[in-house]
Amino acid sequence: MGHPHPIEKTTITKKSIKERTMLLYENRDQIPAEYKWRLEDIVKDNQAWEELFFKVDERIGHFSKYADKLADEDMLFDCLELETRLTHDITCLYQYAKMRLDQDTRDNTYQGMTNRVEMLIVKFSSATSFMTPEISEFSKARLEELKASKRFKNYDVMFGEIIRNKDIILSKKEEKILGEVGIFADTNHEVFSMFDNADVKFKKVDDGKGNLVEMSHGVYGLMLQNPDQNVRKAAFESMFNAYKDYINTIAANYAGNVKKDWFFAKVRGFKSALDYSMYCENVPPTCYKKLLEAVGEGTPNLHRYMALRKRVLGLDKLNSYDMHISIVKDQELALEYEQAVDLVKEALKVMGKEYSDILATSFTDGWIDAFENKGKRSGAYSWGVYGVHPFVLLNYQKTVHDVFTIAHELGHAMHSYFSNSTQPQQKAGYEIFVAEIASTVNEVLLLKHLLKTATGEFRKYLLSYYLDMFRTTLFRQTMFSEFEVIAHTMVENGEPITADSLSNAYYELDKKYYGDAVEHSDLIRYEWARIPHFYTSYYVYKYATGITTAVSIANNILSQGEKYFEKYKKFLSAGGSLPPLDIILLADVDLETDAPYKTAMKEFADTLDELEKSFE
Repeated sequence: MGHPHPIEKTTITKKSIKERTMLLYENRDQIPAEYKWRLEDIVKDNQAWEELFFKVDERIGHFSKYADKLADEDMLFDCLELETRLTHDITCLYQYAKMRLDQDTRDNTYQGMTNRVEMLIVKFSSATSFMTPEISEFSKARLEELKASKRFKNYDVMFGEIIRNKDIILSKKEEKILGEVGIFADTNHEVFSMFDNADVKFKKVDDGKGNLVEMSHGVYGLMLQNPDQNVRKAAFESMFNAYKDYINTIAANYAGNVKKDWFFAKVRGFKSALDYSMYCENVPPTCYKKLLEAVGEGTPNLHRYMALRKRVLGLDKLNSYDMHISIVKDQELALEYEQAVDLVKEALKVMGKEYSDILATSFTDGWIDAFENKGKRSGAYSWGVYGVHPFVLLNYQKTVHDVFTIAHELGHAMHSYFSNSTQPQQKAGYEIFVAEIASTVNEVLLLKHLLKTATGEFRKYLLSYYLDMFRTTLFRQTMFSEFEVIAHTMVENGEPITADSLSNAYYELDKKYYGDAVEHSDLIRYEWARIPHFYTSYYVYKYATGITTAVSIANNILSQGEKYFEKYKKFLSAGGSLPPLDIILLADVDLETDAPYKTAMKEFADTLDELEKSFE
């Protein structure tokens, strides 16, 4: 097929829609094989899965002969190799069963297989639990020898981490106590999840057509995109009043989570929960502080964007519930899946022949499950299996968003492909800190490819799409990150952490980030209470550093082409072989300097400048 020209709208015939892009297939048998992933590349069939399951189950019992004997080098090596092999086999078992289930979540066979392998994972974890504590008892000198040993070269990162963590390991008795504490360490998260998913009740909302609709998190997201401001307002009030009604309980629960963080940091000898969290991720705290400073300095441009939204939408008051509607009427490329694929391939050609050839293979060799069928899991993801090609789940519809989703998920898949092809299994997996970079690079490259030819309303749409990507991923996640610092500092300084102190702090941050163009409803002060990520402390900043890194990489690819791609390839191929910031440094991006943050802030400002001018 030829490459579609990225014009404002592409007309698709009814015939081609019927043949190629049905919104929903009744069953999977109707979907041509070339649009389905090939899970038999992991495990041949269910019979082979059963055989592998029983083989793994039996071999788990072999670990007992290694306990208390790892000081012997041969026993250590054999034990590590057994763990590596069984980790791979269990991963294959789980991913085959789970992805089969994702094809049709109603299938009891694969639900049962998934449950069985989940229990097998627990059994495996229990059987191998002696390994790290026993190895940690080796002297630093012995660990350094093993780390440098040719025989153990695939385990050098593991030994390096044990050496690094030796300084914070306590006595056996103390570590045992901390291990017991772990039984209830996640209680606050579990309590919030139960409240948020099962117990909280929302007032019904008029959908603008006279129908009272049951509110839920999913419905709320849809209602915020309703063109009727009254509907958006009603949804917002229904959602936030529900959390306001329980704000003291939620605050007490969250305070417990923050105090737990401080307890674990303090007993390990750290000055703050932030320092401890960053230490665990092997990322210097300066990275976090650089992010807050740089984005804080860039908030005047976000204020400008809010003022533009207010003006273009023609609103007397721009409220928090007016952030999710586009200031440009939704534009649709209306591309068939094949056309969308060709567009993505064309946009990513700038990375050169090697990347393009592998990317092309992903669409023809059973990597991708493209279309929705009844019972199929919603959304999209990429999942890599070591020794097998990555897999991508899509539910493609002919929207601009879904074209970007293809680029995004293939970014993940290509990252896994290069890491798995370059690194041994033990070092192939990459950390969450770097996980969203390659996917976002692809999105930025696709957007800039479209902007080369886009005009009129479609161009405005793309510019606003890009600005909203920055708003939600860079500014908003940094705002969340700053809130976490404030909450933890309260506890660490012995200050009371209450519903009022948390809500007031959040309200001030909302004003700081969004500015005077926004009407800061009193209810917005309770937004922190509905953010589940806050119970996995110091996590959300990674979204912000991810897009910051991705913008610099994408710009370097566009300005330097294949020459720079060789550096980017080193990043893609590094897996978990180095600390996260060192991996990013392979792509010439240094998150301990101001440069990448300034690049991201300039990108936002320049995009905003153009969008403002287009509305003059």
